[in-house]
Amino acid sequence: MNRRNFIVLFGVSWFVSYFSVVFTNTTYAIQPKTKPKLKQSSTSENWFDVGTVEELDKTGQMLKEKSPFGSILVIGTSKSENLIAVNPTCTHLGCTVEWLSDEKIFLCPCHASEFGGDGKVQNGPATKPLSTYVTKIEGDSVMVKRA
Repeated sequence: MNRRNFIVLFGVSWFVSYFSVVFTNTTYAIQPKTKPKLKQSSTSENWFDVGTVEELDKTGQMLKEKSPFGSILVIGTSKSENLIAVNPTCTHLGCTVEWLSDEKIFLCPCHASEFGGDGKVQNGPATKPLSTYVTKIEGDSVMVKRA
């Protein structure tokens, strides 16, 4: 085998090896991901259990990071007339907003976007509101569903 044939053979081998890896990774990336089974309330298919009343009453807020809707932040207590439930992910760049109870706003610590208790933007740079949810207490469970 001469030098030229070796270089050509090496180049072809490398090319085939490289693209088989790229092709394998690409086909894996486009395969649909399976979603986990969702925990549903027995009374209604639209309501989902995000925690207990005891958890909520401890601090006046409860964060459920993994739910069918993504992250959910519930604000209030079992004695509150209206519980507030939002997806706490800022619609600007994805930081997690914090609830400021004195001002009754959600504040993004990254770029100071402000959202009202209803999730609507009060001060940018965010332009889209936070996702909100309807809440209820059923027994000792806190339940949410899409608004």
